[in-house]
Amino acid sequence: MRTGLLALALLGVLSSAALAQAPRQVPAKDPACDRACLEGYVDRYLVAMLEQDVSDELFARTVRFTENGIELPLGNEGLWWGMSGLDGYRFYVPDIETQQIAFLGTVRENIGNNGVNDGGGTTVAISIRLKIRDGLITEIEQLVSRPAVQLGGRGGGRGGGGAAAPTTGDRVAAMGTPHPIFFEVIPENERHTREELVEAGNHYFTALARHDSQGYYPFTEDCERWENGFLATDDCLANFTGTGLNGIVSRIRDRRFVAADTERGIVFAFAFFDHHRINWTWQLAELFKIENGMIRRVEAIFHQAPFGIPSGWSTYERSISEEIQSVR
Repeated sequence: MRTGLLALALLGVLSSAALAQAPRQVPAKDPACDRACLEGYVDRYLVAMLEQDVSDELFARTVRFTENGIELPLGNEGLWWGMSGLDGYRFYVPDIETQQIAFLGTVRENIGNNGVNDGGGTTVAISIRLKIRDGLITEIEQLVSRPAVQLGGRGGGRGGGGAAAPTTGDRVAAMGTPHPIFFEVIPENERHTREELVEAGNHYFTALARHDSQGYYPFTEDCERWENGFLATDDCLANFTGTGLNGIVSRIRDRRFVAADTERGIVFAFAFFDHHRINWTWQLAELFKIENGMIRRVEAIFHQAPFGIPSGWSTYERSISEEIQSVR
């Protein structure tokens, strides 16, 4: 009996020593998805939408999807139903810190042909945010700027036949590629943090809302703003210090900054511009190139939406607020 107790005691001592010496096994974490990796998710998402392929290899089972502020089932709804081609403009804003990526671009949509993948139909402008977690897409937020269409397919060229006036998608696609300014890398010692980029971009919204030409306007001398493929101004500072924008927007709300590329000084936001006098809301995606705290270039894609519409991603209180939302 005594021998057995001694053996058990010795075994306990040896086991304790072994545990003390053994290195702690920490589960390996997947490395963060880098710039190329995040851009690849957008490309894979666009192909999946074209092929109407909701695969477990790309999408989480709990994935959430909205289009133009409305939550829809993923697959065969909205642009997923009518997308017919991939060619067009491509602008990626990867956010490595939050594992999100934003995108402005164009694709083809052929409602008249039920979205058959023939590259036909109308060019539509799109803005997308994807959230990546554990290697899968968990959130999809997209805006699709389409021409107006009447019942029966008439009115915007989306039926796939006949000549039509250039659409927002046509004008954005005609830009070809993002301006070279957007590819310029900011020196490491001059880079802003993500939150600093968010704050700088928000100065634009604050300056425009209830504009009186007397606000804070942090624009470089060569700042340009492009709207739906049009050059809105080639001198942002003169535009804002003049009176042409006075009172043009009643409220800029639900200011959701969803991606920041700190390496290149770009921040991307979704927001709404309300015009109370005409009962009108613009639903938009907008991005800003920022250097030394100054806005150098602005690009926006937007369309008219029902007055007061929410984003589908905010509480009611936040959807009517003009406060910054830094989405992570």
